[in-house]
Amino acid sequence: MAVDTLGHLLALHVTPANRDDRAETGPLAEALQQATDGSVELVWADQGYTGSKPAKAAREQGITLEIIRLPQAKRGFVLLPRRWIVERSFAWATRCRRLVKDYERCASTLAFAGLMLKNAVNLLTESA
Repeated sequence: MAVDTLGHLLALHVTPANRDDRAETGPLAEALQQATDGSVELVWADQGYTGSKPAKAAREQGITLEIIRLPQAKRGFVLLPRRWIVERSFAWATRCRRLVKDYERCASTLAFAGLMLKNAVNLLTESA
């Protein structure tokens, strides 16, 4: 899943559980650039995307992949900058009962469309 800094869904690439996240960087980056007309230049990702292959796959789409790493001397819970945005978006999606166990492209897109519309209405009513 690729989201913007507010947690709004930009692109979704659903794969079988036996596929490695690193191997799917290219298709997700391509879907992201198609959805945003190629305007994404920087993506923050967790340590599951380390290595030269994901970085190369992202670069081929014109994206710089920046890995958010855990601090060296980690003790207990550490809030990682930027990484919580995707985790929060997954939590929002699981509010839709159908997505609690199944991550389906169409259902996920509909769920996020509903969330984004709700956020837009809240912004409009706050500014009025």
